[in-house]
Amino acid sequence: MADPLVIAGRAFRSRLLVGTGKYRDFGQTREAIVASGAEIVTVAIRRTNIGQDAGAPSLLDALPPTEFTYLPNSAGCYNAEDAVRTLKLARELLDGHRLCKLEVLGDKDSLYPDVRQTIAAAGTLVHDGFDVMVYTSDDPIVARELEAIGCVAIMPLASLIGSGMGILNPWNLGLILEHAKVPVLVDAGVGTASDAAVAMELGCAGVLMNTAIALAREPVRMARAMKLAVEAGREAFLAGRMPRKLYSGSPSSPTSGVIG
Repeated sequence: MADPLVIAGRAFRSRLLVGTGKYRDFGQTREAIVASGAEIVTVAIRRTNIGQDAGAPSLLDALPPTEFTYLPNSAGCYNAEDAVRTLKLARELLDGHRLCKLEVLGDKDSLYPDVRQTIAAAGTLVHDGFDVMVYTSDDPIVARELEAIGCVAIMPLASLIGSGMGILNPWNLGLILEHAKVPVLVDAGVGTASDAAVAMELGCAGVLMNTAIALAREPVRMARAMKLAVEAGREAFLAGRMPRKLYSGSPSSPTSGVIG
């Protein structure tokens, strides 16, 4: 892999991470995720069956762990204790799986993260041997503290979960990116392909999304669009954009040797 995404020492080809909720059924979930090219799929342990209910259809049948890397998350948790308990359950269900997404919410309407509870849970999970990818606010000081605790990836929101409002504060993301020594991935708020491209052009290591694909009019087509947007944004970041100018006295075409 020429330009892999490396998380907790493991390399991935795709920089697009995709959630598994809100689809019509597990069949559509699989079709969209395959179209996205994502290798890492996140699953809300409190909302999706991965073995907790032996009598119900399991996501593991639609998306076998032999094909995808699972990123169990603590969505729906509002304190550190519940988040830690949920992710420990996920580790048991997935045979000792260490990689997880920590998410501790502070408000049931906005779903904004509670950073104090997030920091507390992160410390407990890292100490217990988890590889923690952490959903947080776009506060660069909080991001720095979570990295110091030992989180393997910092995932600030672009805007509120499920809002589709895109990147509302690129300056704060820039501050986080400037100082981070672990991957920074935009998580939450992406609405369409251009949002994903902007995140990658800013220098993010990847983008995690769910609602933008699952609630699109054509989820599978949107999944393909997001794949291309992430790839294009990464290429643009590596290529380096031209400087911004209010105007330029240098035309695109030469002025010497003009015919006539």
